[in-house]
Amino acid sequence: MGAIKRALVSVSDKTGVVDFCKALVDQGVQVLSTGGTAKALRDAGVPVTDVSEYTGFPEIMEGRVKTLHPKVHGALLARRDSNDHMAQAAEHGIETIDLVVVNLYPFEATVAKEGCSYEDAIENIDIGGPTMLRSAAKNHSDVTVVVDPDDYAAVIKEMQGAHGNTSLDTRKRLARKVYEHTAHYDAVISAYLAGQQEDGEKFPRVLSLTYDRVQTLRYGENPHQQGAFYRDPIQNEACVGTARQLQGKEMSFNNFLDANSALEAVKEFETGTAVIVKHNNPCGVASSDSLLEAYRLARDTDPVSAFGGVIAFNREVDVDTSREIASTFVEVVIAPSFSNAAVEELAAKENVRLLETGPLTRRGGGMDLKRVVGGLIYQDRDLGAVPDVRKLEVVSNRKPTDDEYRALAFAWKVCKHVKSNAIVYARGEHAVGIGAGQMSRVDSAKIAVLKANFPLEGTAMASDAFFPFRDGIDAAADVGVSAVIQPGGSVRDEEVIQAANDHDMAMIFTGMRHFRH
Repeated sequence: MGAIKRALVSVSDKTGVVDFCKALVDQGVQVLSTGGTAKALRDAGVPVTDVSEYTGFPEIMEGRVKTLHPKVHGALLARRDSNDHMAQAAEHGIETIDLVVVNLYPFEATVAKEGCSYEDAIENIDIGGPTMLRSAAKNHSDVTVVVDPDDYAAVIKEMQGAHGNTSLDTRKRLARKVYEHTAHYDAVISAYLAGQQEDGEKFPRVLSLTYDRVQTLRYGENPHQQGAFYRDPIQNEACVGTARQLQGKEMSFNNFLDANSALEAVKEFETGTAVIVKHNNPCGVASSDSLLEAYRLARDTDPVSAFGGVIAFNREVDVDTSREIASTFVEVVIAPSFSNAAVEELAAKENVRLLETGPLTRRGGGMDLKRVVGGLIYQDRDLGAVPDVRKLEVVSNRKPTDDEYRALAFAWKVCKHVKSNAIVYARGEHAVGIGAGQMSRVDSAKIAVLKANFPLEGTAMASDAFFPFRDGIDAAADVGVSAVIQPGGSVRDEEVIQAANDHDMAMIFTGMRHFRH
């Protein structure tokens, strides 16, 4: 490939484009451009030739058609090592274009705006841009193509050191980046259009998912596995994927999992709440008007498990809470914000990762997926919640007291975020025992007792799914549980209800289960 002589520049994101084009002109490159890009370059004193002047054909249809022309795509696709191609280019007055600099209409940003209309979304589907990118990337043996402003400096530096050329390795890398970009662009449009359909088809026939790599991890779940973290580019909800790391070591594979579990759990609560997660399960949850008290109660539920855990808060972390956090070993703290004094206090724990999410908004939608060998399982996120436990069916002879209702509501929210089979004992707004991930429900109930670091007499119990036998209720009664919340739906519900009545326990059914695998 010879020196780059002609570049076509048409960008939506104009970051750095003026300086880049000035550098190109300094290298003797002729710059072709269109519309707003051409105006921005001219206003900055960069010599520009309009694409319409180059093609001899005006922009038409409100700019929808401007680069879709044989003199553009012939100039990009002509193989310089083919005598036939070059003869045909000469015959039709086509001068080759050696560099394409294009980024696309901001479709993602457009559809993410509140109140974006269908018409606005469709108008922001770029046609000419992806077409030029694909043409240039296909012919990367002869054409350099840049889709990311972050590559401008490297391209100029390489041209300056190689008599106006770029290397084939560079062109291959940039071409790959183009196809990653256009694949993502098409996937976003496809997903948007699928969401606009009213044909009742919730799940697309072809599922296209694209994520942006944020970082390569030191290793995956275990040291012998490699891993990386990718961010969903269409995200307008406070989440681990968009959190800002204020300090600490690089996040690990397991840190991301645990931080996500902790944050999604703490979003359930209105009162100031602390959630401590270990190995993807809550081991302590408590709410209080005092964030410090909430953290202490959550930690002291199971202090052994809390050691080295991941903590999530739904309020700004203050200096008193940060001082208490610093008194023990923790891996990650994630919260909407941290006071300046709290950050200063935790700075001494330089390995502790602090993640700031901003306000904990919940979008109320979205999908969840799990990978299996050979495929994906795709479903709605489990955002089902019980707004008022007092409106649920009381199936026992005795109704819950006000204190029991309060504890039942809290325990049910926590139970939703514990791996199935899940049992949670709670008093007030404080989980006092959590049993997770057992093959039988009664074993989870027993483990929750073993884990409890507070008295269980008079506590409420939540179960993520129905009790298949009365043994779980009997075990709860043995430790003093006075009220139970569970989905119901077992063929032995009557036997289970009778067990509650035998122990003078209050029991309510939710009609909704929360399996979490």
